[in-house]
Amino acid sequence: MCVGCVTGKRQGGVMFKACRVLRGAGAAAAGLVVAGLTAAVLSGCVARVVVPAPPPPPRVYVAPPAPPVAEVSAEADVQASEPPPPLPAYEQPPCPVEGYMWTPGYWAWAPAGYYWVPGTWVAPPRVGLLWTPGYWGFAGGVYVFHAGYWGPHVGFYGGVHYGFGYTGAGFAGGRWVGSSFAYNQAVTNVSVTVVHNTYNETIVNNVSVNRVSYNGGAGGVAATPSAQERAAAQEQHLAPTPAQHQHVQQASANPALLARNNGGRPAIAATPRPAAFNAPGIVGAHGASPATAAHPGSASGPGGNRPGSYPAAANHAGGPGGGGAVDGQPNGKKPRPHVAKHPKNPESGKREPQTAQR
Repeated sequence: MCVGCVTGKRQGGVMFKACRVLRGAGAAAAGLVVAGLTAAVLSGCVARVVVPAPPPPPRVYVAPPAPPVAEVSAEADVQASEPPPPLPAYEQPPCPVEGYMWTPGYWAWAPAGYYWVPGTWVAPPRVGLLWTPGYWGFAGGVYVFHAGYWGPHVGFYGGVHYGFGYTGAGFAGGRWVGSSFAYNQAVTNVSVTVVHNTYNETIVNNVSVNRVSYNGGAGGVAATPSAQERAAAQEQHLAPTPAQHQHVQQASANPALLARNNGGRPAIAATPRPAAFNAPGIVGAHGASPATAAHPGSASGPGGNRPGSYPAAANHAGGPGGGGAVDGQPNGKKPRPHVAKHPKNPESGKREPQTAQR
């Protein structure tokens, strides 16, 4: 007998048909089996569920501490084993453009030795900034150059008396009045036809003036930063402008500016604009030889200066190139306007009165 068959089958002459009861029981059993399997599968799935670990806390970015604001004088790699020559004495060329500021000349170092970077008038990078000149300082047995920078206040520049308002501490050549720069006619050479914002304030120096061009060491200037200068060192500074960089590069490529070739008296001591070494208005140092400028490669000029020699620094007011500074000028003289010289009067033997022309 076939249990659960749909159709009947004859067995020994007897026909059997599928029993509905048996058929229903089989279906029920099958349902139980399916339910059991489903439960088993579900139970197995539940057993395999893994609760994920909580996500890690988000990363918190901590910015590195900002470097301390310091002078843009990190050129400590510029070193020399010998002191720079004394500062040459020279006149300041007149300011060519209203708003330009004076940057004094200084001795820079190259493998060939010290060379002069002429003083020049330059446009500041923005309104309200003043120029702090670079200076040489003796430290650790060598002379280290500290580069100049632009900032809201003039900082320490070694106590070196560069003149024209840079008397060794601070700056007296002018000041910002709003968005305009006012020039002190007492210590700067400005023409009222070019510059209209001026004032006149006499500068009195209470220290002896000399031409020493470095701080510390034997014969150097004995000066330390004041409280104001230390505060200025913590301000935000700007490096020299591209025009100033070009000025230095051109000076380094000019053999006539090497101290060993000009005896410490460069024929190009100051220029009216940056890198204008061949333009009208160039000022030579007192005692400079024009032949040195005409023949840059010459080792010595008519003055008898040997290569590598230059006048010794004067530690008193009567240094080379004239007496002590007056009104903050390094050459001991106040800037003078161009004066037309008149011939002598044949009767009196004296020159006629001169008229100052600006």
